[in-house]
Amino acid sequence: MLTPLYASQAVSITDLKRNTSSVLKALTDEPVVVLNHNKPEAYILSAARYEKLLDLLEYLEDAEIMRQRAGEEGVPVNMEDFFNGKDI
Repeated sequence: MLTPLYASQAVSITDLKRNTSSVLKALTDEPVVVLNHNKPEAYILSAARYEKLLDLLEYLEDAEIMRQRAGEEGVPVNMEDFFNGKDI
């Protein structure tokens, strides 16, 4: 059975050990899969891509919380008190 690869670029562990700087410099917005005996062992992401994924995850978590709370009754808030930082 073939294992799906979620990257357009692949590098062997041996090549990664020998050329770590080159592999890291070549990172784009797409991940690189690290292969060990032709099987995916890990994925390397650029810092920018990793940060985007964290932002997306946070957005999805917030959306799920909003979905769960959609049916709940709200708490009335005086907007003036809210914007003046008073406890509500």
